[in-house]
Amino acid sequence: MSAEINNNQFTQAVGSADEINELLRRYGVKFGIYKNGTFKEQFFPFDPIPRVITAQDFISIEKGLVQRVNALNEFLFDIYHEKKIVKDGIIPEDFIYISSGYLAQCEGITPKNKIYSHISGIDLVQAKNGEWYILEDNLRIPSGASYPLIARELTRIACSDAFTENKVVDNRNYAQLLKDTMDNANCGGIRAILTPGRYNAAYFEHSYLAELTDSVLVQNDELFVEDNILYHKTYSGGKTRIGVLYRRIADEYLDPLNFLPESLIGIPNLMEAYRSVNVGIINAPGNGVADDKGIYYFVPKMIKYYLGEEPILKNAPTYLPFYSEDRKYVLDNLDKLVIKDVAEAGGYGVVFGNELSKEKLSEFKETIIAEPRRFIAQEVIDFLDLPILDNGETVMRKADLRAFVLSGKETKVWASGLTRFSRNPNSFVVNSSQGGGFKDTWVLSR
Repeated sequence: MSAEINNNQFTQAVGSADEINELLRRYGVKFGIYKNGTFKEQFFPFDPIPRVITAQDFISIEKGLVQRVNALNEFLFDIYHEKKIVKDGIIPEDFIYISSGYLAQCEGITPKNKIYSHISGIDLVQAKNGEWYILEDNLRIPSGASYPLIARELTRIACSDAFTENKVVDNRNYAQLLKDTMDNANCGGIRAILTPGRYNAAYFEHSYLAELTDSVLVQNDELFVEDNILYHKTYSGGKTRIGVLYRRIADEYLDPLNFLPESLIGIPNLMEAYRSVNVGIINAPGNGVADDKGIYYFVPKMIKYYLGEEPILKNAPTYLPFYSEDRKYVLDNLDKLVIKDVAEAGGYGVVFGNELSKEKLSEFKETIIAEPRRFIAQEVIDFLDLPILDNGETVMRKADLRAFVLSGKETKVWASGLTRFSRNPNSFVVNSSQGGGFKDTWVLSR
């Protein structure tokens, strides 16, 4: 196949969508989310028309993401130690201590090299004028790097010429980036990836990344802590020390002696080994305090406070009903804004004011007045539509980008990413849990 990029956009399919999606099904490429106590699992469909990011655009994105993640890591160290940013009045304490992501059990813990968010998934959108905006920071267990990796692998086999002719940066270095990041957090021992098990919807990603990084894929019943050191039980009855654990389970289930006692997938005393800096945990427990949607509002202030720099990448214009001035603006303009519940994820808890009836708008205003800390409000960015194939026809749909930033000896941005799109022509919500799909992201080398 021979194809060219015109106007910084690619409009042809690279490979057969049906064939690639069938292979992805065989690999078990799925997505899952818990909502109201129910687990929902579904296939994550691939679109063969790639997103294109120019070399010049990527340089700007890269600088902005490195800056942002460095500031967020400084914030996490500060919050679990001296809390200077609170004492100096930059962030109200209400946004720290009542955040569901803040974990008192992590107070005073300093991970190796002071890195808390080793793998950050930063969600961006590109406005129609070409400007990029940050929509969300994901610092707990950001998933999705395996999807563009495996899709690129399959399309490279089908259409290798498309990548060489268009000077696309090779994305296979993610394995080395992840391995280097894990090694930098290693406190002495082997690399391991902790999975809840083969029935987890993201098990494909867990096993795939373990294979790519030469890590041991483990479940909790294979691990134990002895003398504040984490060990893996060997088949011969011995034990092997684990120096770094890339965990793919949520904070509250990690250690039943420190968090939820009913957890059946955690490791007793893991937090003691971590507190003693005998094992690195990727990402650090307690990171949720920094990716709370309410905290998002303050990240530009963090960049100025910790780094003394102006933010390179902008937040979407955001208002906090917590502040009376912002609350008045939100209540007066609710029908023009998008409202997000800070406790929700996966596209849930997102309400577009222009879709509400007068009665519902009135009810929602009362809820905001009663619980102002619970919500943020944002201007609706009319972000870029990208071409996708829909039943053989090319149509335009909203799409975002999850960029992956890895923090080790240096903070690096992977020259690829997960582009998610909405399959609903009238929807701005692109999350996979809302029925969206994904496509490869091509970063050009020139």
